[in-house]
Amino acid sequence: MDAVRVALLREVLAGTEWLGATRRFAGALRGSVVTHGGGLLLLGTPEYEPWHLAAHLVDEAAWSGTPELAPTLVRHDARPTDPAHLAVGPGRIEAARPGETLLVVAPGESVPLLDHVHAARRAGVTVLALSTTADDALTTMAHETLTVPEGAELDLDTVQHLVSAATGENGPSPRGRRRFRDRLARLAEAVTAPPPTPW
Repeated sequence: MDAVRVALLREVLAGTEWLGATRRFAGALRGSVVTHGGGLLLLGTPEYEPWHLAAHLVDEAAWSGTPELAPTLVRHDARPTDPAHLAVGPGRIEAARPGETLLVVAPGESVPLLDHVHAARRAGVTVLALSTTADDALTTMAHETLTVPEGAELDLDTVQHLVSAATGENGPSPRGRRRFRDRLARLAEAVTAPPPTPW
């Protein structure tokens, strides 16, 4: 989803809780990663790997001039023969240290993740959870959560788009200049806004 589509989606969602919730969560993610100088680990479930979110965060890291936002995708079935960026297994979470951030994306059951998340939290890692289940063990362990319940207006994939876009926007633009994507998003919002009401 590009900047124009995100801007249109935000316009549709104006007045709902989703804009504030995704920006709050994105701000917590960015704040944790940037404050501690990077070390963002991204973990899904054995059945769901958040490839798309990883790619968008890499893009946001480049576009916002914030390399700390580029995550390391941790895969449950990573093999040593995989390309380097795909060969990171759960052992990386066990090796995580204070100052690092673990973002967990868990649609559905999160039980297979709990040992990894617990170990990371015990080691001093900041844990954020993006899930479809509220008040389970994962959300209890996380420092910050965003829940997308079944049957909500948005699905988990759409919320990931909003979070990744907001993560890149939550902070000053490099060297004080507005980035091209910011200008494009403002233009899209202006073009799609209803005409002003005549007096």
